[in-house]
Amino acid sequence: MANSKSWDKIFTDVGGHEHNFDEKPLKLSAKQIKMSCQNFTETNEKEARILCKQDTREDRPVIFIQKNLFLLPEKNGLYLIIKGEGYIDIPEITTETTIYQSKLDFELETSKIGNSEMQHLDFAYASSLIRSFMDDPTLVLTIRGRKYTPNFKFRVGNHVIESESVQTEVDAGYEGRDKVVLIEAKNGGTKNIIIRQLYYPFKQWDTQTTKKVYTLFFEKSRSEKNVYSIWMYEFTDSNDYNSVQLVKAKKYKIKT
Repeated sequence: MANSKSWDKIFTDVGGHEHNFDEKPLKLSAKQIKMSCQNFTETNEKEARILCKQDTREDRPVIFIQKNLFLLPEKNGLYLIIKGEGYIDIPEITTETTIYQSKLDFELETSKIGNSEMQHLDFAYASSLIRSFMDDPTLVLTIRGRKYTPNFKFRVGNHVIESESVQTEVDAGYEGRDKVVLIEAKNGGTKNIIIRQLYYPFKQWDTQTTKKVYTLFFEKSRSEKNVYSIWMYEFTDSNDYNSVQLVKAKKYKIKT
């Protein structure tokens, strides 16, 4: 959870306790956060990048939970505190696990070393699982790492947000003949995530390509070897942050 003591101090300094969040979001800069928290001693009490990392509902400080708030970047170093639902559930997949035969005719020994999100995703892609889930044999890896968004506007509830040059990162992005597939990957146990992690990359590439953009959430099982879950989400209105919907989900065990 982001440090609640620090956020209480920030809210006091910037008038957050009195702010009418139903009327408009509250703008907050990294500089304001630094000034408010300059007398705290612990890194997690004063670093803006840590205090603003609220990737799940449970990561929010108490004041955010009490007031039903979440945080979005407007541009690098500038944030908006917004009232509403900023997160989406990652539902448990209860259907039977599908046994998937890897398309490789040899074993990937290096994929067994370590336990990172990226290596699990690479193993699934090398086995052609991502292509099979998307029913598209043309997909190739073309996007990885940090990039900056173009200027774009979108709605959150009744508010219109304009965002510019926000740093985004996807764990992998694949392009095929007629689609782009973006993936956010985690290592097991995720119950919910902030929609921003799906929406900002989606909006970025929806703006910058003529191809249809698909957004996937990918997870490696903590307890089962070579078991992977994939959820496909879509934004029914590309200009509406809260229009995200689950399209399909499936669990696989890759057989090598």
